[in-house]
Amino acid sequence: MFSGKSEELIRRLARAGIARQRVVAVKPAIDARYEPTAIASHGGRRWPCVPVASARDVLAVAAQHQPDVLGIEEAQFF
Repeated sequence: MFSGKSEELIRRLARAGIARQRVVAVKPAIDARYEPTAIASHGGRRWPCVPVASARDVLAVAAQHQPDVLGIEEAQFF
């Protein structure tokens, strides 16, 4: 629950961005705890993301953006 998973995901996405990789993050649209278009950690860090309704939409986002790194927040909700 408060084990730092989102913080670690944001850290890894940031590192990929520093390495000049194309990074896209997604999260379930039903997760509106902080911001609908950002992954947020309890520590206050944020990373922009695309809210999606289903796992199928994750594939559509990946096909559209063709990222090198695809971050998926709260995957259990799919």
